[in-house]
Amino acid sequence: MFPTWQPFEWIVAIRFLREGRLQTLFIVAGVAIGVAVIVFMSALMTGLQQSFIHRVLSTQGHIQLLPPRQVARPLRQGTDARPGEVEGATVQIPPQTLQSIDQWQAVALQVRAMPGVRDVSPVAGGSALVVRGNASKAVAVVGMEPALYYRIIALDQKMVRGTAQLGGADLLVGTDLATDLGVDVGDKLRLSTAAGAGATTTLRIAGLFDLGNRGANARNVFVALHTGQSLLALPGGVTSLDVAVDDVYTAEAIAQRITTATGIEANSWIRTNAELFTAISAQNTSNTAIRFFVGLSVAFGIASVLAVVVVQKSREIGILRAMGISQGQVLRLFLLQGGLLGLGGAVAGCGLGVAILVTWQRSAHTADGSPLFALVLEPSLFAAALGLATVTGRVAAYAPAGGAARLDPVEAIGG
Repeated sequence: MFPTWQPFEWIVAIRFLREGRLQTLFIVAGVAIGVAVIVFMSALMTGLQQSFIHRVLSTQGHIQLLPPRQVARPLRQGTDARPGEVEGATVQIPPQTLQSIDQWQAVALQVRAMPGVRDVSPVAGGSALVVRGNASKAVAVVGMEPALYYRIIALDQKMVRGTAQLGGADLLVGTDLATDLGVDVGDKLRLSTAAGAGATTTLRIAGLFDLGNRGANARNVFVALHTGQSLLALPGGVTSLDVAVDDVYTAEAIAQRITTATGIEANSWIRTNAELFTAISAQNTSNTAIRFFVGLSVAFGIASVLAVVVVQKSREIGILRAMGISQGQVLRLFLLQGGLLGLGGAVAGCGLGVAILVTWQRSAHTADGSPLFALVLEPSLFAAALGLATVTGRVAAYAPAGGAARLDPVEAIGG
């Protein structure tokens, strides 16, 4: 018995669905499977993409500002050439030496004030040779201010032993470099650079980090900013500005704005990892195509079931029309059935999709035993799945509903 407050269309629509229980069960199961596929694929792709991007950005900023490259120019060119002078046929490219970004403090303030920019960190980086006894390794020295740098690169969360705090006589090394040199926290290393007349200093290992990248662990060493400036003969200068943005996918657009506003080269992670970003775009395209065809199959399934219902219930529809039910009410009756089938299947499909996701995450692991991807269950995904399935059901029901509304009462009852 239905409550008296339910409209007539609801009463008849639910009655038709209950009378065809087997058909209803099959179509709801079909919709549920389709929605489960959409939820699973969307959440899986989102989780994998976020995992990939997190790994890439764990060792680099979203945007990096660099000083201009050194270029060679002819001594005389164009209108500056004197009569009888001829330019050299070959112009050699000069070697690139470490340079500081001109007026980097003002640039950092200007960039930090731009919309979408979260943090800016100065970096003095270059090549060095680290020596321990008879062992030596070529490394990349990164001089930075921990309070600013850790907001962009969470190095303090990657520490294995020791502390991430840096004094003027401290340095941080990766676990692989420490293994290669046979050192640990508290040991001392000698760093030598070729900058200027060459600088050498002895620093104490304050901590060991693990960035999850063997190459980065064996190559990078971190020191305080002023220590890096001294080693690389850059008094008060920096070789780059690392920038973090609120939305990593807007990094390229913000980088272009920075270049336009400051005239300084700004490279986003999207440009420096073009192949990865292309792969992510291809994944999004394939995921969209899968969702489209799954939704199309769900729509055809609902339409075919309701078309059968129209044939089966043509006599009842004719009687209802003879009793004074309008064509609009008949139309709404079948549109309501399509919406209910879509919504019911979507609810079951969301639950099924989550169950598959949890099972998949527990069984899929990386080489170190950690989960392959972070489980991303955004409420917007489920709201979109429910809304899309309901709308798809109503759209799919439109053709059968229109046919039912156009039935002639006399012919329907007589047939």
